[in-house]
Amino acid sequence: MPISRLAVSLTLVACLAGSMRSAWGADPWTPPTPEELSMTSSPQAPGARAIYLFREQITEDALHMYSVHVRIKVLTEAGKDLANVELSYAHGGRGQLNLDEVGGRTIHPDGTVVAFTGKPYEKLVGKVNEAKYMAKVFSLPDVTVGSILEYHYKLRYDDHYYISPDWYIQEDLFTRKVHFLWKPTDAELLTNDDRGQLTSHVAWTPILPAGIDVHQERGANGRLTLELSANDIPAIAREEHMPPLNSFTYRVLFYYTPYRGMDDYWKNEGKYWARRRDKFIGPGPAVRAAVQEMVKGSDAPEQKLRTIYAATQKLENSDLTRGHSASEDKAQGLGEIHTTDDILRRKRGSGDQLTALFVAMARAAGMKAYLMGVTNRERSFFYPAYLSTQQLDDDIAIVNYDGKDHFYDPGVRFCPFEHLAWQHTRTSGIRQVEGGAVLTETRTEAYKTSQLKRVADLTMDDHGVVSGSILVTYSGIPAMRWRQLSVSSDEAAVRHDLVEQVGSLLPGGMQLTIASISALDDYEKPLIVKFNVNGPIGSPAGKRLLVPGALFESNRRTMFSSEKRQQAVDFDYGLLIQDAVRIKLPKTLAVESLPNEATADFQKLAGFNMTAENTAGAFTMRRNYALGEFFFKPSEYTDLRKFFLTMEAADQQSVVLKQAAPAESKGGQ
Repeated sequence: MPISRLAVSLTLVACLAGSMRSAWGADPWTPPTPEELSMTSSPQAPGARAIYLFREQITEDALHMYSVHVRIKVLTEAGKDLANVELSYAHGGRGQLNLDEVGGRTIHPDGTVVAFTGKPYEKLVGKVNEAKYMAKVFSLPDVTVGSILEYHYKLRYDDHYYISPDWYIQEDLFTRKVHFLWKPTDAELLTNDDRGQLTSHVAWTPILPAGIDVHQERGANGRLTLELSANDIPAIAREEHMPPLNSFTYRVLFYYTPYRGMDDYWKNEGKYWARRRDKFIGPGPAVRAAVQEMVKGSDAPEQKLRTIYAATQKLENSDLTRGHSASEDKAQGLGEIHTTDDILRRKRGSGDQLTALFVAMARAAGMKAYLMGVTNRERSFFYPAYLSTQQLDDDIAIVNYDGKDHFYDPGVRFCPFEHLAWQHTRTSGIRQVEGGAVLTETRTEAYKTSQLKRVADLTMDDHGVVSGSILVTYSGIPAMRWRQLSVSSDEAAVRHDLVEQVGSLLPGGMQLTIASISALDDYEKPLIVKFNVNGPIGSPAGKRLLVPGALFESNRRTMFSSEKRQQAVDFDYGLLIQDAVRIKLPKTLAVESLPNEATADFQKLAGFNMTAENTAGAFTMRRNYALGEFFFKPSEYTDLRKFFLTMEAADQQSVVLKQAAPAESKGGQ
């Protein structure tokens, strides 16, 4: 069975991923051509800091080894940073990897070779249970603009697992030539698990440009070889508000499967997945006893679920707190985790474990409750043609009552009851049903679920300095993020980051302090933060003072400056923002002009309006922005961009203040 993608990820500084020949021989290096040495730019990648001359990855199951070879041409000063290489791998736990035989060199434009003679240093990147994620780090020597950077290494995996490689064809840099090769142990593999003995075969899901495909060949001995070669692969187009790159870049995803088709796989593998989850869920005696104490038989289904949900949310969510090793659990008298009873006894668990516990409690309360495995939309999109349950990142819960399915996300700390975190909305996966599992989709949350309300009540003095308060109300996802920070860090970090975040929206020189925070730990209520504010708000223009019409957008940079777009636009989730700013003026100042009222609309999927009101001794600006849809196709980009340009032009208007005439000063007009 394959180990996780994270365990075999080959992460380089600047997302380098590549690979090398199965046998390097006495001289593993590639002699540079005169054209490569003299190159100063690339017509296929104008202005690029560097390009890949060559990337190669060879996987040989018989040797339990990846071999990797990378050659880079540095074209600008910025490209010199690519000499700092970081190679990540998993070490310890299941599916252990070891990285060795690291070699590297720098080739100057005149052909001079400077070898890397040092030793990579090792650092701990992270730890999950017993597995450590390590990195070997080194820097290639004496790099100049025009240098060729070349390095290779081998990644060895243990004998207990079949590892199907992933071929990442497209990277952050333009690639002249790429070569991938995999020699599986056998085309037909016998695997043993609790489903019995199954015959497996190699399969793959390609996401490739036209004209490029995986070539398969059997040798005289019947052994299978899979190979791909390609030239002139464009760099990944990184654009603002992109969908996850894992869903759109060129790649080939391999897997072992005993099934010959998509429907066959998800039907049969889904049954196994559902049984395995049920074995963990139970419910067992500890869960049943706890539920009997916390809910009443006479409670309505919703009330039972609210009580169970609240109990689950109170438990420690180890996705936000530090992990606990097996040795720590043993010292506390806790054994291995086999069922949701074990999670309940610990009073802590990962998000998926807490979701399973919620399902167990709901079942113990006599309700029809199920798990659903989903692809986290922040990382990727679900591909049913990719026959692997490894793409199911997270679990959510489904409870059916009153003839309707209700979705819950108890494994996400502070997610409101009967709502989903945005990463789990409008995504797909498999869900348990009676007797097995089926493919299905999750719902979309209404845009009004996530709201941001910002109200400023300010008083200006004769010099254009304002003081007063700003009240910000966060609901839905905006509130969840701050609440999760309070757990993963502390309230002091929340206060600091709130001041930094809101302060960054306001004109320079304004000082903020937090007066109060309300409902920081209550996921059912809006999070309300009151700021005290003081400082200059406008910029002088002769005898006039210009004050931003959209106070909270005064530092907003222009979005979608490019006229063209390659990728879809993904805002993650819908949102409603409502702003109201009231500024009381001194008797020495009066309003000369207010911003024009403005409205904009994009296919009834996004809307904006701004109004201004001048009253005795004060003015009030109101701004509303609604994003009803969060995903837009490239074909919609031109009109979407026009909408944002219209909104940004309105936001840049100013309130013009002038010196009040004597009569105005007396009357406060």
